[in-house]
Amino acid sequence: MALFDKFKWGKKDQVVQQEASDGAAAEGAEAQAFESPAAAEPAGEGEAVPEHIEAAADMNGGRKKAKEGLMERFKIGLSKTRRNIGDKIDNLIKSSRKLDDDFFEELEDILIQADVGMNTSLELVAKIKAAAAKRKIGDPAEVTALIQEEIAALLGETSAPLDLESAAPVVILVVGVNGAGKTTSIAKLAYRFRNENKMVLLAAGDTFRAAAIDQLQIWADRIGVELIKHQEGSDPGAVVYDAINAARARQADILIIDTAGRVQNKTNLMKEIGKVRKIIERELPGAPHEVLLVLDATTGQNAISQAKLFGEATGVTGIILTKLDGTAKGGIVLAVAKELDIPVKLVGIGENLEDLRDFSPEVFAQALMAK
Repeated sequence: MALFDKFKWGKKDQVVQQEASDGAAAEGAEAQAFESPAAAEPAGEGEAVPEHIEAAADMNGGRKKAKEGLMERFKIGLSKTRRNIGDKIDNLIKSSRKLDDDFFEELEDILIQADVGMNTSLELVAKIKAAAAKRKIGDPAEVTALIQEEIAALLGETSAPLDLESAAPVVILVVGVNGAGKTTSIAKLAYRFRNENKMVLLAAGDTFRAAAIDQLQIWADRIGVELIKHQEGSDPGAVVYDAINAARARQADILIIDTAGRVQNKTNLMKEIGKVRKIIERELPGAPHEVLLVLDATTGQNAISQAKLFGEATGVTGIILTKLDGTAKGGIVLAVAKELDIPVKLVGIGENLEDLRDFSPEVFAQALMAK
């Protein structure tokens, strides 16, 4: 572990910073429609997390301790969002004498301002209102648990774990615009699987940026996994073909494939990713087993636009929502899950390698409303 401690995300080493700047330069004028965070946000995922909480969910202690550790991480990672949603709801509850129309209208406003989205906010409040009436709850002080339940229920409608049970090699195709945290998310995934004693291979499918290949190589070396790569400008399909053959030959458990994220020419980008997917399907029937779209939580509602674009072209099976700890508008989790009907499978709630976590609707709802 000493090796990894040297490279804590809070240090923001030169390689990771380069990813952000390269991503911003590559996206061009059209990328501004997506409000790419690369120019304004560091590639790390927020503020440093106290080390005494490190790996609380992963060490010896059973399920209860793991759940408690995960809850603590979510509380810290969602601190900005909790102040923007949980604290405001708490103040609303304390200042209200009854659950009337004014109460529910203000609750809607709080959710909308936190990027939950208009339609999702209205639906969520309607369910809370109906549940309160059914249970004959009239005291605002009793509504907190009900809000948690309905948030968890809404997120649970699309909840699904990573598909890691298919025959090896399990292929995970990672897509998303440059600057969203794609490379670092791949590194965190590889680190997780490596710690689970899985044989992991990476494929540098973004052949249009030399920096993308170099960054992935550095992370592969640090984590102790092999990277299949070609030279800059090579055919991404050829890289993927070689990576699949290498995964078979080495009896790899998991193959994680990076893809290009340039959005200046959306049509060409989607064709490129579509071509890569067809090669995977041809070489490994049933694969890819996951197509994970990396979205930056700090972009708010613009993440919805990105998800629709990639979802239509690539058949996204799950969302990796990064930098959740760096935004006060974490309500985007609800908007993504509800409006897109795509499960949020992983969330970035801190800077450390361990801070890409499986998403839990129940833990998210509880952490959001925690005192």
